Amino acid sequence: MNDVLQVGSLAYDTRMKRVGEVMEEYGTRYMLRPVHGGCEWDVLREHVRPATTADRLSAALAERNANSSQGPGAAWG
Repeated sequence: MNDVLQVGSLAYDTRMKRVGEVMEEYGTRYMLRPVHGGCEWDVLREHVRPATTADRLSAALAERNANSSQGPGAAWG
């Protein structure tokens, strides 16, 4: 199943419960990066699968909730 993951595709890390973009595949690991940027992380092949529509929506909602919990004007510091 994991052989369908290619650089640029979205994957779901079942261990960390996060969606990321595949940046690189090396050996038995993938390097994933958060969809809207951030620090990459590596994950064993056995803990990653293609992201479903539900995974993507859940990640987008979590990001939106995290941004809104900072309150109005938080970005203006």
